[in-house]
Amino acid sequence: MAAATALTIATSAHAADPAFFFDDFSYPDTAALFKQGWSPRSAAGHPGIPGSRWAPEGLSVVDGKLRLRGTTDGTGAGTTQVQICHQRKYLAGTYAARIRFSDLPVSGADGDPVIQTFYAVSPLKHDFDPEFSELDWEYLANGGWGSDKTRLYGITWQTVRMEPWLAFNQQHEEFVALGQPGRDWHTLVMQVADGRTHWFLDGRKVDEHGGRNYPVVPMSINFNLWFSPNGPLPQGEKGGPPRVYEQDVDWVLHVKDTVLSPAQVEAQVAAWRAQGVARLNQVPAPQPALESRCDF
Repeated sequence: MAAATALTIATSAHAADPAFFFDDFSYPDTAALFKQGWSPRSAAGHPGIPGSRWAPEGLSVVDGKLRLRGTTDGTGAGTTQVQICHQRKYLAGTYAARIRFSDLPVSGADGDPVIQTFYAVSPLKHDFDPEFSELDWEYLANGGWGSDKTRLYGITWQTVRMEPWLAFNQQHEEFVALGQPGRDWHTLVMQVADGRTHWFLDGRKVDEHGGRNYPVVPMSINFNLWFSPNGPLPQGEKGGPPRVYEQDVDWVLHVKDTVLSPAQVEAQVAAWRAQGVARLNQVPAPQPALESRCDF
């Protein structure tokens, strides 16, 4: 029955036989994770606190969940950030992930402007690159960028110039605390089809973007946890004991060229788990294959 249910869901949209990418992160360790097309970031650079380090050791697998762990004392030298990406081959279709956000550090004082994310992105080859593409969920537990408000961003990018900063995008701000213990798991869905992107939080549509703000080239799937160099630091000082933040990912999904509703996404994942399906990697890579760097 589970297999039949999964097939019905999968073929209910406009693709007759969609290709799936799915990972539930039930690995024994990160070495096994990296053999499945995932890459950790170690290259320095944007975003985050200048001088900070992107730390592959901040990634782990804990109880069948992917864990991202970042630390900061407010200085570049005292900050580690973490990012992981999957192959650059995803464009139209449905993206989804079940994520545990954190409002509080697991150790140290609260208040750093930590950003916890799920996104798809292509490289920015130069300022205002017309082929730059990005779909971005960002959770700001302690505010940032000049505001102390806790919020979730959903952003569809057209293009950007990094210095001086000038961005062209559409964005939605959901002013809600998502990282409270006991209520910290949430499902994020992005539908990308027919010139529009549709954004869902826990089954509820929160926004829709389109026009020039629409991805045009294949992207990699990413998760990262980093610290904004701007914004409020309520603890009021740099240095001192490091603050440690964690973000967990239960599963991630992409369905190529096929729109699934949030309910269909949840049912599909439940069907796979009932069948013991831990991962699928059916989405073909472009030919020639695109470079899958994990530093953008």
